[in-house]
Amino acid sequence: MEHAPTWLINSLIYLSAAVIVVPLSKALGLGSIIGYLAAGIAIGPWGLGLVKNVEDILHFAEFGVVLMLFLVGLELEPKRLWNLRRPIFGWGSAQVLLCAALILGVGLAAGMPWRVSLVAALGLALSSTAIALQVFGERNLMRTNSGQAGFSILLFQDVAAIPILALLPLLATGDDAADAISGTARALEALKIVGVVAGIVLGGRLALRPLLRWIALSRTPEIFTAASLLLVVAIAALMQFVGLSMALGAFLAGVLLAESEYRRELETDIEPFKGLLLGLFFIAVGMSIDFGVLLAHPGWMALVVLGFLAVKAIAIYGLAKLLELPVQERPVFTLLLAQGGEFAFVVFSAAGPSVLPPATASFLVAAVALSMLLSPLLLVALDKWVLPRWSAGDARDLEEISEPQSANVVICGFGRYGQIIGRMMSAEGLPVTVLDHDPDTVEGLREFGYRVFYGDATRLDLLRTAGAANAKVLVVAVDDVEQSLEIVDLVRENFPGTQIVARARNMNHWYQLRDRGVLMAEREVFESSLRSGRQVLEILGWPPHEARESAMRFRQYNIQFAEEGHPLYKDRAQFISAAKVGRQQMEEQLAKERALRHQRAKSGWSDL
Repeated sequence: MEHAPTWLINSLIYLSAAVIVVPLSKALGLGSIIGYLAAGIAIGPWGLGLVKNVEDILHFAEFGVVLMLFLVGLELEPKRLWNLRRPIFGWGSAQVLLCAALILGVGLAAGMPWRVSLVAALGLALSSTAIALQVFGERNLMRTNSGQAGFSILLFQDVAAIPILALLPLLATGDDAADAISGTARALEALKIVGVVAGIVLGGRLALRPLLRWIALSRTPEIFTAASLLLVVAIAALMQFVGLSMALGAFLAGVLLAESEYRRELETDIEPFKGLLLGLFFIAVGMSIDFGVLLAHPGWMALVVLGFLAVKAIAIYGLAKLLELPVQERPVFTLLLAQGGEFAFVVFSAAGPSVLPPATASFLVAAVALSMLLSPLLLVALDKWVLPRWSAGDARDLEEISEPQSANVVICGFGRYGQIIGRMMSAEGLPVTVLDHDPDTVEGLREFGYRVFYGDATRLDLLRTAGAANAKVLVVAVDDVEQSLEIVDLVRENFPGTQIVARARNMNHWYQLRDRGVLMAEREVFESSLRSGRQVLEILGWPPHEARESAMRFRQYNIQFAEEGHPLYKDRAQFISAAKVGRQQMEEQLAKERALRHQRAKSGWSDL
């Protein structure tokens, strides 16, 4: 092994540590993040000392956060992101400014120089995007109010990091040097930033889709995977070149491709790399904890870590109350945003010795890393001791399934679609078991007398308790496509005797359900749209029976094409070609039928 290259030895160390420690951590109920952090501590300078170049590994591992933001962007279409502009800049600015102001006040009160206090406050006000989004995703909270609020705040922090880094040189050089910076230099820097962002936006709109289409036509999956990674790396490099956040650039690229036909394939290709690099990032954070600083000043370290966590927690919990987040979601939301963040490492490193003495910077970096280590542990404590008591004493107590249910019908998701099915069953005197993961929905429906259990239907244990094994029918009516498919996969694998009736958001979702053998899937707006189409024809002067017949014919042809298009839907070019041919044939056939009806009407024939 003495002649083996360094990268090979390091890879062996990282993978061995992860494979041994992470499963053990999960088996103990501590979660994967704690496992990665513990593995990093074990192999780092203050553990076995197997790895020395911690800073280089941390820089490389930060690419995991970049990939994660790219995948988050893929889930957000531009229209939806535009709708989130107020939460992002409203809640995000409130969190950063409030936390920074409180920490700055504490620092000044403790007698720290104002420059040191300000830099520390700005760095400590930021939160860990990697840990927070990972936990929100694992708990299926991204679609909830707390998940949307947390995501908005974290995204604003990425944006806020840009002016924070721009402020540091001004603090370091003083007012005179700041005045010496020419207006021309500032204007050129601003133009460079605007040019790069505009280039990414325009390139994403005009060039990325044709480029991905050309690569996909080569039918070499490994090249498409390489192109996916190249896309993210190139945009991250551009953003870093102009001094912007790499993660922010990757997020922007993801948003631009959110409406692309290659969205799912991009997700599938990048997801494994994201998981591995995020794991490496957490290992690097564990290695970066300077236990020398901790051992030299254990009391001060404990005071700083617990102090800034407490100050941020107070501010963020108050913000959660103002946002009227569900009580059950507030502790997790508060804890995930109270911890320090990976961008604090960048802020403290960029400050320079004239603002932040090296010993102070090292101390603050260790404090942030310790907070990132503590937060998953505190999360476990919340789950075991705090949240159960809050739920028991909460006036909005949400009923969870504790006893096995025996209804023949289980409905997963009780929104506008699931409610109609549930009301229809109740009207016929048929008992149903209902699961819904939105606390606000559960509370609102209970006011109307519905018994809806609070729970995540993607959990196998909850499905068992809900009676999915013995139910005759399980209705998948959840709004999220990925969650819907996950539930279907669980039921098909574990309860093969249970029939599935599913709601399809769109044709692509319908095809994916058919791939899984779900034959009873209905597109959610198809039938209602047909009725509206009939009404439009009647307003235009069509006799009601002709409008009805037209709608029924269109329905028949549409269903027929859906069945015929199923084998082709994964090949977009073939699918589009078949759709054009099918539409032309349908229009020609309907035109012939209209002409025949008019001919009959002139000759005295009637369909009535």
